[in-house]
Amino acid sequence: VLLGVLGKRRALKGFVGDVPDAVKTGDKLHLLNMGGVIGVCKGHHSSLSDAIQVEVLGIACDEDENILNIADNALKPTTFLGKSAPVVVVAGTCMNSGKTVAVTEIIKQAHHAGLRIAGGKLSGVAALRDTLNMQDSGACQTASFLDCGLPSTVDAGNLALVAKAILNKLNESEPDLIIVELGDGIVGGYAVDSILQDSDIKQATAAFVFCASDYVGVIGGIEVLRRLGIEIDVIAGSVTDSQMGEDFVQKEFGINAGNARRDGLRLFELIKFAKREKLAFA
Repeated sequence: VLLGVLGKRRALKGFVGDVPDAVKTGDKLHLLNMGGVIGVCKGHHSSLSDAIQVEVLGIACDEDENILNIADNALKPTTFLGKSAPVVVVAGTCMNSGKTVAVTEIIKQAHHAGLRIAGGKLSGVAALRDTLNMQDSGACQTASFLDCGLPSTVDAGNLALVAKAILNKLNESEPDLIIVELGDGIVGGYAVDSILQDSDIKQATAAFVFCASDYVGVIGGIEVLRRLGIEIDVIAGSVTDSQMGEDFVQKEFGINAGNARRDGLRLFELIKFAKREKLAFA
């Protein structure tokens, strides 16, 4: 028996699915991700087999027979962003570009440096594994859009309001540094652009790490982000998996590049160097 939640997914390299208009016992739906998001699969990447089909056994309820909803007691979206610890934003071209590896490695290196770290995921499709990995890497506090009652951020509208609620929650732990991942890509169906456009979040951002899988992805990231008034501080992701890629990025684009898998400490040092005036510990 699987306890899941209805949600949407728009994965470029995974499954695409929607929430059905109605659900009843016996309906056949699909598992859209490993986190337990369930819906009607509309398509998938050519490298994948069909989505796992699941049968609806019923709807989870509490002892008073009220239907359970992850939005119950969730963090409330807000226009207000309070005083914040410096935020390192990790974004990328799309899924599987190296963001999650970079985030967990940065958290680990910052933790080893004696810093109190909080970690968050601001967009994507829900999987508790994301924040658990952050905790395993040393984060003292974690939160994600899941804590705001969202199974995914597809069609979420102004996701900056959710991001601010997450950042406010993370700041309650009085961290020295906050590391956040923008799931999916800076272009796509997960409302990432609304976060990138928000002036309060920009002001709180101390460093921006961009993950790409190739050189063209780096070029695209630079151009898209510059239109939003954002300069990349460090390039990471699979484009830096070889020393050649790291060297090429630094020479051709004039942006520091570091690889989380080969030298996580250097990646962290590049982030510290990028915005020394905003990172009090640097």
